[in-house]
Amino acid sequence: MAMLAGFAAPSQAAPQVIEITQVPCQFLEPEGTNHHYTSTKKADCVAINKESGDQRVEKAGEMTLAPGDYIFRVANDGVPYEVGFWLRDKDYDWTDKILSQKISVSGGGLLQGKTKDYAVTLEPGEYLYSCPLNTTPNYRLVVK
Repeated sequence: MAMLAGFAAPSQAAPQVIEITQVPCQFLEPEGTNHHYTSTKKADCVAINKESGDQRVEKAGEMTLAPGDYIFRVANDGVPYEVGFWLRDKDYDWTDKILSQKISVSGGGLLQGKTKDYAVTLEPGEYLYSCPLNTTPNYRLVVK
């Protein structure tokens, strides 16, 4: 730790890593089980989650975190096409002209067997996370 005129420099805490695994049509961790859905394309997951997504999200509850810096480490485990990750404010609206006031972190490029990190600073509030490419449900995240 550096010392300057008798004061210790504050140390930066490393971001907390949250690991999330995608399998066809779902994230494993919030649901607590692999439903073993079969999907060869996005449309398969659209149909599956239209039928059961709301009930599964209700049963999954919400992830609760403290405010701070995070890395969401997302893995593609068995989805045979590109997936990604999208975390955003619960009331995020991409058509809103003042997007700078909202949090939205996203990206794709996760082919089968790949893992990618998404860094974000979370403030108190309600968020959703999902994968539009694998068409998962919108899972809930609360920061308090």
